[in-house]
Amino acid sequence: MSEKALKDLNTLPESERKNESFSNGNFTKPQNKNIGESLGEGHRENPAPIVEASVTTNGVANSGPAVGVVEVEYIESENLNDLEDVDKSLKAILLGLDSKDWVSVCEALNNVRRLSLFHKQVMLDTLGNVISLVVKSLKNPRSAVCKTACMTSSDIFKAYGDEMIDSLDPLLVQLLLKSSQDKRFVCEAAEGALISMTSWVSPALLLPKLQPYLKNRNPRIRAKASMCFSRSVPRLDIEGIKAYGIDKLIEIAVAQLSDQLPESREAARTLLLELQTMYEKFHHLSKSDVSEDAEVTSWEHFCQSKLSPINAQAVLRVTNIVREGLVLGS
Repeated sequence: MSEKALKDLNTLPESERKNESFSNGNFTKPQNKNIGESLGEGHRENPAPIVEASVTTNGVANSGPAVGVVEVEYIESENLNDLEDVDKSLKAILLGLDSKDWVSVCEALNNVRRLSLFHKQVMLDTLGNVISLVVKSLKNPRSAVCKTACMTSSDIFKAYGDEMIDSLDPLLVQLLLKSSQDKRFVCEAAEGALISMTSWVSPALLLPKLQPYLKNRNPRIRAKASMCFSRSVPRLDIEGIKAYGIDKLIEIAVAQLSDQLPESREAARTLLLELQTMYEKFHHLSKSDVSEDAEVTSWEHFCQSKLSPINAQAVLRVTNIVREGLVLGS
C-alpha cells in the first residue's frame, strides 16, 4: 500500500464547495449558468449540452453562452448502450477524464463504463492511467462526478477483476472513504462498488489488500473494510483457506468483535460463523478413519488449541449462542 494511499485515508473529503447549493434534489451552480444535477435514476445516456446563443449588443450579434440546464443521468450498467465509435472514444478518454468541465468528466466516466463492459480488451493498455483519473474523480467535491466515478469503479471491477489488482490500492482507499463519509446517495454508490470488488476480485489477492484497513484509526473505515473482508473470505476454497491459515482468519475476526461500531462487530460474527462452517466441512470431508475421536477434531477443541484462552472464549461464545438459537428455533 502506497504512502500516498495511507495519507488519503486520514484526510476527510470536502462535502461540497462553497459556491454550490442544494435545493429540491438539484445542485445549482452560479456563474451565469443554471445547472441542475438530477439525483434520480435516468434513462437518457447523454447530458444535455449547455446552450450557445447569440447575444446582441449595440446592434452587433455576439456569440456567447446562454442560460441552460444540464442534467446528469445515473445510468445502471444494464441500461448502457455500446459506443458508436470505439476508437474515437478510446483516444479521447484520458483527455475527457482530466477535463476541468465536470459535465465532460461525467461523459468520459460513462464512456469508461461502456468500454469496460463492451470492449474491455481495447482499454487494457491504458487501464492504469484510466483508474488513476477515476480516483481523481472520486475526490471531486461535486457529488455528481463522485457518484458517477463510483458506478464506473463497479463496472471496472466486474470487467477486469484480477487484471486491475496492481492499481487497486488508491481506488480502494477512496471507495472506503466515500462509503463511510459522504452524502447518502454517494455512499450507496460507493458501497455498490465495494460489493462488486468483493464479487469479482479473487479473495486470495483482495484479502491482503483489505487487512491493513481493519486497523485504521477511522472506525467507519474499519467497519467498511470488515464488511468487505467478511464477504470475501467465503469465496476462498479449501486450499485457499489452508494457504491463508484458518487460525489467522479467526484472529482477524476476533480483533473486530470488540470494535466500537456495530457494523464491524456484526461483520466479525458473520465471519466467525463462516469459518466454523468451513472448518467443520473440511474435517468432515477429510476424515479417513470413522473411529476418529470427534472431540479432538471439534470446532471447540480447535479454537482452544490454536487461540489464547480469552480469544477462544470470545469465539465460542459467538458461535455457540448462534447454534443454540438455531436449535431452539427449529
